[in-house]
Amino acid sequence: MYLVCGEALFDFFLNGEAGPGEAHFDARAGGSPFNVAIGLARLGESSALMTGLSNDLMGGRLASVLKKEGVNADYLVRTDRKTTLSLVGLDANGSPAYAFYSTNSADTGVTIADLPKLGADVIGLHFGSYSIAVAPVADTLAHLAANAGGRFVSLDPNVRPTVEPEMSIWRKRTTVLASHADLIKISAEDIEILYPGKSHGELAQEWIDSGAGIVVVTDAGNPAHAWTSTGLRGTATPPKTKVVDAVGAGDTFQASLLSELARMGNPREIVHNLTQKQLDSMLTFAATAAAITCSRRGADLPTRAEVKAQLKA
Repeated sequence: MYLVCGEALFDFFLNGEAGPGEAHFDARAGGSPFNVAIGLARLGESSALMTGLSNDLMGGRLASVLKKEGVNADYLVRTDRKTTLSLVGLDANGSPAYAFYSTNSADTGVTIADLPKLGADVIGLHFGSYSIAVAPVADTLAHLAANAGGRFVSLDPNVRPTVEPEMSIWRKRTTVLASHADLIKISAEDIEILYPGKSHGELAQEWIDSGAGIVVVTDAGNPAHAWTSTGLRGTATPPKTKVVDAVGAGDTFQASLLSELARMGNPREIVHNLTQKQLDSMLTFAATAAAITCSRRGADLPTRAEVKAQLKA
């Protein structure tokens, strides 16, 4: 089972307005780690979510979604702190722009003392998004990654400047987690924000030198590229699709990578010994899955059957 660690929240999408005093929103459960955990379950993998989950109305809804999707609830930390809310607007290309309301919220307040003991069935840990940058939860996740006990570790920084605007904090936190990671996925946009002027290949090699088995760089609808510790290179171009919005596309790509690794065997062993065929197949699957998510409103991640049908088509 993969234990996905981070935030769970509600995204409010602006649907329309009737003047400045009346706005209509479409509320959707979300948060990058929340999405990855659900994405794994939909792809047929066992997953659990480790996050602070509020006892308020929205927290109850989030718990219901996880139960419906079959995500293990054993690692949820229940609290009276409020659920994080995110207002989401879209640009002309369907790319999301976020405004977060997360001060002293349920997911950002998790401490080391709150951490449940990891079960033997947890084969891998995934970290990402603003939970890796905002204290105290960021310190908690760094502690968990450092004490993974030989388990597979993956990372997607998924930078959210509206939550933590100081990029030096993001770089410091990312460096710490990257030193423990077997797999790192990052978007080209995040590289430009965190490491302006640095080439994707240069950054990938730095992370591989620090211990990563594979680094994957996604670039919206452009080809995704991968570098491995054994010197392999991989590329996958997402299939053409009518983009409704890109919310959850990166989370879909991440969940797909993790799912495909688990289907090959022990992910920590596999990721450091990938063949070219395995690498190409994994990237193609992930790019196809992400394209399906882009064709739908919000973070509506696909099932394995949907991805296989698209690949066949």
